[in-house]
Amino acid sequence: MTAETRMWGADFWDSRYAGAGFRFGTDPSEFLIRNAHHLDAASNVLCVADGEGRNSVWLAGQGHRVTAFDASGVAVNKARGLAREAGVTVAYRHCGIEEWDWSQPYDAVIAIFVQFAPPVLRDRFFGWMAQAVPPGGLLMLHGYAPRQVAYGTGGPGRQDHMYTEMMLRDAFAGFDVRHFADYDAELREGSGHSGQSALIDFIVRKPAAQESANRT
Repeated sequence: MTAETRMWGADFWDSRYAGAGFRFGTDPSEFLIRNAHHLDAASNVLCVADGEGRNSVWLAGQGHRVTAFDASGVAVNKARGLAREAGVTVAYRHCGIEEWDWSQPYDAVIAIFVQFAPPVLRDRFFGWMAQAVPPGGLLMLHGYAPRQVAYGTGGPGRQDHMYTEMMLRDAFAGFDVRHFADYDAELREGSGHSGQSALIDFIVRKPAAQESANRT
């Protein structure tokens, strides 16, 4: 098994999430808080590779109908406990990205710090997420830019796993870009994301069927 294979394998993430605490804390991503206004009320949301549940639990608390999955059974169990403590309902699934049924449509697909996949798998991953967004639906991505490797404050530590504006615009060509930002900020998200970080926000909406027809 190669290092890249381990990086998205369940055993790797089970070991990362082992222990009593929450590796990335229990507060939602600041990206999500800042940009939640893009979501329609009571949206049917999919949280991709959601880890210990900090983002899915917060979204459910905002009135959204949330489904979330992760390859780590340890993380999913922690997420279920976090949801119980918060008094919210989230449909959690223990599942990897390659096993997920991407034919299911969601009003919004949200993927925050999911840069564990090597480039070949990442390209397929982007396609799967695009498939799960119906016409008029929203895709929200948040992750690291290549200079994050030099900061060493989180992420896989490989530049070829990081996001660039051109990469994302090419991967989701035809989507309407609602928000893009490439910036540095100080993160305090548990022990997993701590310190000065190079971040990218990317929020796009798939054109409605009529809009797509008008462009052809």
